[in-house]
Amino acid sequence: MKKIILFSAICFSLTACFFSNVPEKRTALKEAFKDKFLIGTAVNVEQSSGADTQGVAVIREQFNAITPENCMKSMYLQPEEGRFFFDEADQFVDFGLKNKLFMTGHCLIWHSQAPEWFFIDKEGKDVSREVLIERMKNHISTVVGRYKGKIKSWDVVNEAIMDDGSWRESKFYRIIGEDFIPLAFQFAHEADPGAELYYNDYSMANEGKRNTVIRLVKSLQEKGLRIDGVGMQAHLSMDFPPIDEFEKSLLTFSVPGVKVMITELDLGVLPNPKKDVGANISDTYEYRQEMNPYAAGLPDSVYIAWSNRLNDFFKLFLKHHDKISRVTMWGVSDRDSWKNNWPIPGRTDYPLLFDREYRAKPIVNEIIEETIKRN
Repeated sequence: MKKIILFSAICFSLTACFFSNVPEKRTALKEAFKDKFLIGTAVNVEQSSGADTQGVAVIREQFNAITPENCMKSMYLQPEEGRFFFDEADQFVDFGLKNKLFMTGHCLIWHSQAPEWFFIDKEGKDVSREVLIERMKNHISTVVGRYKGKIKSWDVVNEAIMDDGSWRESKFYRIIGEDFIPLAFQFAHEADPGAELYYNDYSMANEGKRNTVIRLVKSLQEKGLRIDGVGMQAHLSMDFPPIDEFEKSLLTFSVPGVKVMITELDLGVLPNPKKDVGANISDTYEYRQEMNPYAAGLPDSVYIAWSNRLNDFFKLFLKHHDKISRVTMWGVSDRDSWKNNWPIPGRTDYPLLFDREYRAKPIVNEIIEETIKRN
């Protein structure tokens, strides 16, 4: 109990010192990075609707780019064939337009969080290649067409490659084959020729995935298809990925003349149930007390280690700012983070820049100071 009380006092002291030593009108992240790259965050429906007023205040103050966390995934947009639900997606777009934020639609084609009907017929059997292509085209055309000229960029395909570089055996791949990716990019471009189109994936520091993704990018270019960027999901842990391997991928993806975005950035401090865990949302493990060691608060020694590692990645982003167009945090505050429930539900993680009370952690000021120093 004494340790918890002492730790709480330390945390309060750290936070109090951070805020007491900066002027009331402190530099925001978006101002610090304005000559480097966009700084963004994932937005949930409570925030885009305005219900989460504290979250909205942080978004408006700190960020200049947003990505919808869930509301544009196909299971929410088209729960039944031909029946689209746009209420929450429309709210997201209205929020972005009102606040003059750069918006990335996320995501058009993804094997996960897709409605079951997408892949089966009335008898529950897999549909034909032709039927799935038509369904894919209709979904992409309808969604991208609705927001033509409003949403400036799209994650067209998400997580199609496995960590070792092999193709994910998704329904899209098994039914259509590798062609499902160029077809998705073709349909998206036809629906909005002015929109930027991206491929997005996790564990991009792995050599196998890196090699396959760069071949994919070059293949799309050789076909004359538009691909503007590669999204490197950055769901980091304290020991994975190695920062030098992350840098190798960043440099590799920038070679064929496409933009590199750091997407879905968070840094979890909790132990992983297996080594080199990626970000496969379907991976789940049973809750065990020893896998949730910081439920009562984060020890200052762990915070310092976490802060140092995240700072190292931001220094890397600054080093290669000429190759990076956007860095997006995957959530506004620790209370919103998916990491609290993945891959083990019910845990307490601390992966983002703002704490559960929406207060900026000291790392925010450190990042801003480092950026200003390099300007």
